[in-house]
Amino acid sequence: MRRVEHPRFTTALHQIEASIDAAWDSFRATSGVPDGTSEARELAEIVLQDTSEFDWRIVDGALNQLTCSDCGATLGAGAEGCPSCDKANGFRFAARETDRPGVPPGNEHAIRVSSAVARTRHRYTPRARAGYELLLPDLLQGVLPTTAQAQRLKHLVNQLSDDELECLVAPADLTGRMTGRIR
Repeated sequence: MRRVEHPRFTTALHQIEASIDAAWDSFRATSGVPDGTSEARELAEIVLQDTSEFDWRIVDGALNQLTCSDCGATLGAGAEGCPSCDKANGFRFAARETDRPGVPPGNEHAIRVSSAVARTRHRYTPRARAGYELLLPDLLQGVLPTTAQAQRLKHLVNQLSDDELECLVAPADLTGRMTGRIR
């Protein structure tokens, strides 16, 4: 089974999407803007004028409200090389991130980056996708690998073919595949 079809991954991705939708819906409602209106699209455009003023989930929610004028995809989610989507994809990384209570510092940053890769996986290499997607479910549970663990994961990822990478579901699968390959 491919990672993108596995319940571990799809559940994590649904959790992220739901948290983004909830953050956007709450922000929009608090702003007094009805859903699905031109005002909602205008509010999304206002958020993107200075993403550093907003939580990353609100920024991602704003991006979901807009369509790229160059490629027609959801803004920031078009193919790599689309100038407007490339620019908008960068917007999400200027937004605020606040760690949740009870998680290690940096966990929210890791969730943001991992979820951006997982949600727009066609914009990233198989190696980048594997590393970030493998960790996303654990990150949502409050786990954050140490620098040494992340470096080891990257080293192992770099040893596999693109097809092998797509079949990994959890970090433990990676070390299991590498038994006997790396000494």
